[in-house]
Amino acid sequence: MSVETVLPTTLPTLDKLGVSLQPDLDVHKVAEEWFRAFSQHVSSNNIDGVLDLFVQDGWWRDHLALTWEFRTFHGVPKIKKFLHDRLADSKPAAFKLGNVVLEQEYADLAWIQGLFDFETGVGVANGVFRLIPQPDGIWKAHHVYTNLDGLKDFPEKTGPKRNHLPNHGKWKNERAQEREFADADPDVLVVGGGQSGLDVAARLKHLNVPTLVVEKQNRIGDQWRLRYEALCLHDPVWYDHLPYFPFPASWPVYTPAQKLADWLEFYAEAMELNVWTSSTVVHADQHDDKTWTVTVERADGTERKLHVKHVVLALGLGGGTPKYPNIPGQDEFQGQVLHSIYHKSAKDHLGKKVVVVGASTSAHDICGDYHEHGVDVTMVQREPTFVMSTRLGMPRIVGRLYWEGLQPVEIADRLNASMPTDVVKLIWQRITDEIIEEDKELLDGLRKVGFKLYKGKDDTGFIYLAMTRGGGYYLDVGVSKLIVDGKIKLKNDSQIERFTKTGLKFDDGSELDADVVLWATGFDSPVSTIAKLCGEKIASQILPIWNVNQEGELQSAWRWLGVPNLWFMMGNLAWCRYHSRHLALQIKAQLEGQYGTRYTE
Repeated sequence: MSVETVLPTTLPTLDKLGVSLQPDLDVHKVAEEWFRAFSQHVSSNNIDGVLDLFVQDGWWRDHLALTWEFRTFHGVPKIKKFLHDRLADSKPAAFKLGNVVLEQEYADLAWIQGLFDFETGVGVANGVFRLIPQPDGIWKAHHVYTNLDGLKDFPEKTGPKRNHLPNHGKWKNERAQEREFADADPDVLVVGGGQSGLDVAARLKHLNVPTLVVEKQNRIGDQWRLRYEALCLHDPVWYDHLPYFPFPASWPVYTPAQKLADWLEFYAEAMELNVWTSSTVVHADQHDDKTWTVTVERADGTERKLHVKHVVLALGLGGGTPKYPNIPGQDEFQGQVLHSIYHKSAKDHLGKKVVVVGASTSAHDICGDYHEHGVDVTMVQREPTFVMSTRLGMPRIVGRLYWEGLQPVEIADRLNASMPTDVVKLIWQRITDEIIEEDKELLDGLRKVGFKLYKGKDDTGFIYLAMTRGGGYYLDVGVSKLIVDGKIKLKNDSQIERFTKTGLKFDDGSELDADVVLWATGFDSPVSTIAKLCGEKIASQILPIWNVNQEGELQSAWRWLGVPNLWFMMGNLAWCRYHSRHLALQIKAQLEGQYGTRYTE
């Protein structure tokens, strides 16, 4: 992508715009007039007409609909080039305006938000626009979002497209045959049966793409079931639904990991996903025609070579590879050293002295569990942590879109994705300040005991940390108070120098005795895991997967990974739900010869 002038990002506050909202504002009339002109100009390829509907520092974000990529264009010159290069070939048409509202979350920030649907040459698409007032009374677009939602010739097999035929006595055998791929190999092989693998498999199934999920664990859900017993989701239930199959209305707001594990297993069965458990991908070899031969070892030790067209790696953050700090002297240490992914329960270490290295979510959960079981535990904090109470913070962060009685999750997902990252960061900064004020008593208590706090990257709180690091935060459900009260000890005045026979020595000469040192230090790069599966040559071509690029888009999760017909599916439950559709549509479009050219200019 070419390097161009970067415009400053600011919120279009009413003061900055030099305007105020008029009491006689007809929101629907403004939106309808703007949208009528927008749809006419876009459909007729009148680029200058389209640009006249935007403010000069406006934005256009596109997820696959017009670019077959995830792109964000800032400023009229970049939007103009994008439209010049892509608009005519994309053939957008059949525009239809949906729900329109005036949004004013802050007294100084207001825009008219509209949802819309449209079509491209091959796709069914939708979008969002947000308009801001100008001093002359005209409302113009601050940002527009366009999103590929389906393929016109290949709709999902849901609703009226579902199977209408009765099945008397044949279903069980037919499912067994389908699951085993007894008669033909799948088109797509998904490595990993966590939520990311299951979500994309469900999307592909509904697009009539034969798909096999290979999971090394004995049961679907073991990625959650076999983690530490105290693990519980810190995201609320309304944010975490799986595709096609929401949680029941009685589901708790915060889901215990064991409960989620059982739900994933049930989901795979109910959605009739083809899953081989206790099975391992030995190797995946790509041929000159970009197809793959994947060798799978089954539970009974037999091997099956599958010839597939696409491989999806659903391996989790870091490919499931734990990150271990390089601390000398471990061979001298007489106690136990383990990573949090191998930790099961505090009951395993009753009567021991435990040191947990790390100060993000897993570290807090595990320390809280140790305290609950009467284990002497010390948290070693190596860098500042963003701490937010779940009770006060979550309603502010996700509650405007995902909460009881609000819009369907599909609409919430579209709205959540519609705002450019650099713009929403400025809103996150405001929300973060509000949460910090509400959490003042808790945070002051942490500061008094020396716990190191910060406001997240660019002062944006936890979501941007999740996008860029996948960690560095704790959403408090009670453990912070245990630290404040001294029930969980804290060590953060010096970095670890080395292991000793009896524990850890720090740079300032202090020492900490331990029977167990537990690394709660996150995950490493997935490249090593990819190399084991696909070889060093393929791994060397992989683009960076997580973190955001210059446009604010995640780097290569859910789309082009650097190797044809190889994909990486990952994320929390909400991101997997939304972007699994994007990944599945790209695969389906390629299989059916409808995939366009990726726009990378």
